[in-house]
Amino acid sequence: MLLDRTKGKKKIEEVAAKLEDRELPVIHENAGVKEIVEAMIRFGHSRILYVVDDGGRLLGTISLGALVRHVFSRSHEPRIHARRLMTAITSENARHMMQKNPVFAGKEEEIKVVLERMIESNVKEIAIIDDEGKIVGDITMLDVLEFLLAQKEP
Repeated sequence: MLLDRTKGKKKIEEVAAKLEDRELPVIHENAGVKEIVEAMIRFGHSRILYVVDDGGRLLGTISLGALVRHVFSRSHEPRIHARRLMTAITSENARHMMQKNPVFAGKEEEIKVVLERMIESNVKEIAIIDDEGKIVGDITMLDVLEFLLAQKEP
C-alpha cells in the first residue's frame, strides 16, 4: 500500500509545500453567481471553490456540480433566453449556494488521517486551514497520491 511506503508519520504540510505556487480557488461569501462562474473557470485545476468570510476563514464550498445544477436548475423557465439566464439567478450569492461544514485538513495532521477523511467523505480536494480557520492551501487526491509515490524507496 502507498501509505506503507512513507517513513514516519508524514504531515499534510509536506504535501502542501510542493504546491505553494498554486493559486487557491477562493471566493468571498457575498460573490454573486456571475463571479462564482468566472472563478470556477479561472481556477481550471479545481472543481471546487472555497467560500470565505472577510477574514479569509473557510465557511463552505461550492462544487462544479452544485454550480451547474444551480445555473441550469429546472426551476428556471425552460424557454428563458440565455442572455436573461444570468440576470434571473443573480439574486443569490455564494453564502446561499455553498455547502456548509466543509471537509478540511489542518497542516499538522497526518496524511493517513486526512486521506481516510477524504475517502470517507467522498471528496477529491480539500482546504488546508491554520489555527484561525484561514485557508493556507489546498490539496487534491492526486496531490496526495503523487506525494506518496515519490516517497517510494528505491
